[in-house]
Amino acid sequence: MAEPKLTAAEKVRIAGLVARMCKRDLAGPDVHQGDLQRKVDRILDGAREREEKTARK
Repeated sequence: MAEPKLTAAEKVRIAGLVARMCKRDLAGPDVHQGDLQRKVDRILDGAREREEKTARK
């Protein structure tokens, strides 16, 4: 599936979440990151829905 175009706000939110994921990764391999990954996935899903909505118009 192709990645959707992201708005500037979405890019900033994802960048912040990725930074937090990197920080957790430094804490060790046993640190759970699923919650942050789900947040990134929700942002990407919202962007896909927005693109589909604008494509229909």
